[in-house]
Amino acid sequence: MAAPMPNPHDRTRKPKPEAEHEEEEEEEDPIDKLVNASGCADQHFALLDCMAEKQDWRKCQEETKKFRLCMAEAQKKKQQEKR
Repeated sequence: MAAPMPNPHDRTRKPKPEAEHEEEEEEEDPIDKLVNASGCADQHFALLDCMAEKQDWRKCQEETKKFRLCMAEAQKKKQQEKR
């Protein structure tokens, strides 16, 4: 026999404390964090828009190239800063 379902109209349940709500908030996606830190967010979003519109990454070669070059430049700058 299954456990009884909680009454969805029962408002006596206590809301979660604020600290638990904060933990549930999503952290920034690691990819988004990397792209934003690189300064290539505009190229990244242009590529995502193209792929969403055309539904075929092969039709987005110009956007792919621009994003790739931007990320390569950002990586190069990052490596030079470490020296």
